Amino acid sequence: MKVKKRMIRKPITIDPEASIPEAIELMKKYSIRHLPVVEGDKFVGLVTEGDIRQALIPSMIDQIKIKDVMIKNPITIHPDASLEEAATLIYHYKIGGLPVIDNDKVVGIITVNDILAAFIELMGVLQSSSRLDVILGEDPKAFEDVSRIIKENGGEIISVGITNHPEKEKRIYFFRLEKCNISPLVKALEKKGYKIASVLP
Repeated sequence: MKVKKRMIRKPITIDPEASIPEAIELMKKYSIRHLPVVEGDKFVGLVTEGDIRQALIPSMIDQIKIKDVMIKNPITIHPDASLEEAATLIYHYKIGGLPVIDNDKVVGIITVNDILAAFIELMGVLQSSSRLDVILGEDPKAFEDVSRIIKENGGEIISVGITNHPEKEKRIYFFRLEKCNISPLVKALEKKGYKIASVLP
């Protein structure tokens, strides 16, 4: 999935000459923590709630401009990049969000919450579902075979996970399925010689 499918489009932005109180007001009004800084149409930086807190000197609050506290070369991402790439950047740099930039223009912003929501949706965690954990071992054709058996017996696969077990013959695949009667699937798989690790109906 690409960033442009999950990003917040037309994010609230601020001018580099704006004051700290203006930034605080925008963040409060729109319940946001990141403000891309835009001069004309060009993206020039990013200011976060944390940046403002660190620079906050009550006696000088009206004198400090956004350009004085903004991150001038923040980590950004392109709208055609993958969500995995965005998640990796956020994790690696320990940041809360990424401005989405195309041709020096802000086209969106993507935050930790946006990425988490996308992965939760992708994994089907919040929807009613069943789960079937199958030991597949090293056979490269096993995954395709098990997927076919599940579908032939009325199962609809939502997502698949895998353990990173050092012993490949004990590697377990977690099949999350649309809510269904899982008994026929278990019987069909066991008949074919597959070992079921666990079942969550």
